[in-house]
Amino acid sequence: MYKNFKERYISVSGVEIFLRIGGEGPPLLLLHGYPQNHVMWHIVAPKLANYFTVICPDMRGYGRSDKPARVKNFENFSKRVMANDMVKVMETLGYKKFSVIGHDRGGRCGYRLALDFPDRLEKLVVLDIVPTYEQLHRLNASGAYGGFHWYFMGQEPGFPEKLIGANPEFYFAFLCNKWAGKEDPFTPEARERYIADFKNPETIRATCDEYRNNARADFEHDKTDKESGHKIICPILVLWGNLGRPGRNENPLEIWREWAVDVRGRGLACGHFLAEELPDETAAEIISFMVD
Repeated sequence: MYKNFKERYISVSGVEIFLRIGGEGPPLLLLHGYPQNHVMWHIVAPKLANYFTVICPDMRGYGRSDKPARVKNFENFSKRVMANDMVKVMETLGYKKFSVIGHDRGGRCGYRLALDFPDRLEKLVVLDIVPTYEQLHRLNASGAYGGFHWYFMGQEPGFPEKLIGANPEFYFAFLCNKWAGKEDPFTPEARERYIADFKNPETIRATCDEYRNNARADFEHDKTDKESGHKIICPILVLWGNLGRPGRNENPLEIWREWAVDVRGRGLACGHFLAEELPDETAAEIISFMVD
């Protein structure tokens, strides 16, 4: 796993961020989703490393990166803060401009980075999300049931942590099987890494704090941009799984065109975990978009 990639820790904004880096070429930052960590790119990253310098970090709160204690209103886990982490990580590596691929929570960090730091991004790819504002503003019954974890993990501290911590492996498996287009979408080695991390009480606490921002800072930051007409100016590729995440009846491209000036994309024949369910097709779509 991650053969020929180097490991590194970088300190930014009072937290240590763990990452792997490999390949040669233009810089490409890969941001993971929940309930995973940087391991989710282990099949796709080596393919991309033939064309790019690939950087795969664990975002704050996840994997081997720091999980800082919560602050008032949980704002140290907002996507604005997490995007700032990534800008500083890339600066430390010597990159002022770069492209971002973001899945799930990493996609939210990626589009927030594109909005807050428009001069930094060359291109953006988001996998299987719509903006947080749209997710909440357009909420219906099927979406609420399909994305129940948003409203469960967003409860006040202590409640979701205790229930998840009582049987973290069950919770992890339930979510992943619910969202995947096929049973057990992960390789045995990746699954083992995810479970080991997910059993860490600090990972549970930190990721709940991150989800608590959905209806707080993340929503408000999105709302401000939406109402002001502030849009993503770099080209954006939107990919999603046609077989996962129930409750998504609207075309993601139509939604993203309200947020960005140059949008393209399509659905793939998989569930939520595109990079692990269809790694070859996902990598091919990314490479075609990046070298276009």
